[in-house]
Amino acid sequence: MAKSQKTSPGTIALNKKAKFEYELHERFEAGVALSGWEVKSLRAGKAQLTDTYVLLKDGEAFLLGCNITPLNTASTHSVTDPQRTRKLLLHRRELARLIGATRQKGQTCIPLSIYWKGNRVKCEIALATGKKEHDKRATIKEREWSLDKQRVMKAHNQ
Repeated sequence: MAKSQKTSPGTIALNKKAKFEYELHERFEAGVALSGWEVKSLRAGKAQLTDTYVLLKDGEAFLLGCNITPLNTASTHSVTDPQRTRKLLLHRRELARLIGATRQKGQTCIPLSIYWKGNRVKCEIALATGKKEHDKRATIKEREWSLDKQRVMKAHNQ
């Protein structure tokens, strides 16, 4: 992943399409259960969150579709599966809130980013509803208008 100026130094991977495809409501921070080779790959920044989602099943949360590419040097002795299902570690109340919202309100749970917090890997997840096509166009229109406004103000100030 190419580092941009807006990402914090501890960010490993971002789901850039999430804000465009979904309207985000409530955010949660979850720990991720990882094996040793996955941690080494994350330190090297080899993770992708595209087409990743959170599955809520039997009172637990799992991260599906997250691709963590194994390092050639670190994973020679173990069997590696880059897209294995990883368990998310949340408190019971947070899990209950997520399960209730996804069942009753028709919302979905998506991962936004994976980052370091101290020496632990955390995943920021959010409750979201899918945007319609006209909502996406409105988002693009607002973004373009704010850029035009910044250009006009910059030209005006000079």
